[in-house]
Amino acid sequence: MSRWVHLVLAMLVLALLPAGFALALALGEPLEFDSEAQRQQYETLTRELRCTVCQSETIHESNAELASDMRRRVYRMTRDGMSADAIVDFMVARYGDYVRYRPPLQANTALLWASPFLLFVGGLLVWWQVMRRRSRPDDEPHFTDQERAALERLRRGD
Repeated sequence: MSRWVHLVLAMLVLALLPAGFALALALGEPLEFDSEAQRQQYETLTRELRCTVCQSETIHESNAELASDMRRRVYRMTRDGMSADAIVDFMVARYGDYVRYRPPLQANTALLWASPFLLFVGGLLVWWQVMRRRSRPDDEPHFTDQERAALERLRRGD
């Protein structure tokens, strides 16, 4: 087989790796927990905390070094018996509210929560203005008597 076939096959295998296997590779070793509750807490937290480098991915999805460090920190804190709220509070204290994928509604995040609605209302207002202008009949141009006479002469061909 040619090199291209090997390359395509390798890319296909990499694309089909399950997410759990990719996470284990990112951490470098399989994760061991004392209980299923700890595993659930870890899984939930890694899917609810944002990678502050990638910004659009959770730390579970991200391959950034910071996300890997954050996963290790969540893992250690979970294994040490810390509650999910305590771990989130630690991460917020360290990285700010932005680390939460769903930040709470507070005075400093109100614009973040309201922005989709404000954009939607703004879009509706622009659409309404455009439709209103289209439905108006064009006003007849106002010509002076001299301009009307000149137009009449042009029309007759004088």
